[in-house]
Amino acid sequence: MSVTQLKPSRDATEWQLRVDLAAAFRLAVQMNWHEAVGNHFSAAVSPDGKKFLMNPKWKHFSLIRASDLLLLDSEDDSIMQHPDAPDTSAWAIHGGIHASVAHARVLLHLHPPYATALAALADPELKPIDQNTARFYNRISVDLAYSGIAENKAEGQRLARVLGNKRTIMMGNHGVLCAAPTVAEAFEDLYFLERAAQTMILAYSTGQKLNIMPHELAEKTARGWEDYADSAFAHFDQLKQQLDRTDPSYKE
Repeated sequence: MSVTQLKPSRDATEWQLRVDLAAAFRLAVQMNWHEAVGNHFSAAVSPDGKKFLMNPKWKHFSLIRASDLLLLDSEDDSIMQHPDAPDTSAWAIHGGIHASVAHARVLLHLHPPYATALAALADPELKPIDQNTARFYNRISVDLAYSGIAENKAEGQRLARVLGNKRTIMMGNHGVLCAAPTVAEAFEDLYFLERAAQTMILAYSTGQKLNIMPHELAEKTARGWEDYADSAFAHFDQLKQQLDRTDPSYKE
């Protein structure tokens, strides 16, 4: 057996999910978050999350189209024998989380420069020192149990437990993972996470003492972001409009 479905479905809902996920790949390149032909984005298709879309093995983000995305089944290990099968680490991480965390309908896993630099510190906590960093206050999981490149489903299940009811993991010695109900929301979380990490790294680079918000202010700021949740959809839609003007092939 190979992938669950070699030819993409033209079901309207699934196709729109494919288009949005393909756009996220292209936009990640524009943001300089990609890394060679590695890293993976995925989106659950079935209600239980066990069937999901993901990029094929070793295809550059800048070339990914909606029709390229593989429809996988986390319970069908035979996919790993297919020539386009994702690498073992992607299969382990994404399959495990999608099948275990209900709100993780979309997973974006990358090693973007600033967030990865922060993840490499002994203390990778994103401290509330401005609005963007405070956005994640008490809303991000930190994983300090990196054990090398993921090799089996147990690692995906472990990361699912680390994620819990949160939407973001700062993966120590590794990178970041954003989980959300939609592509737009996951992309927005990733966008602001990298911006926040950049601010954090730049602040650290001054060598001066950080002006960390007190708990009450940090929590108030984080809650304030919730009033702007719909902006994620406007932002993502307008980014797709930019893609449409320059290279709409992601929709194919």
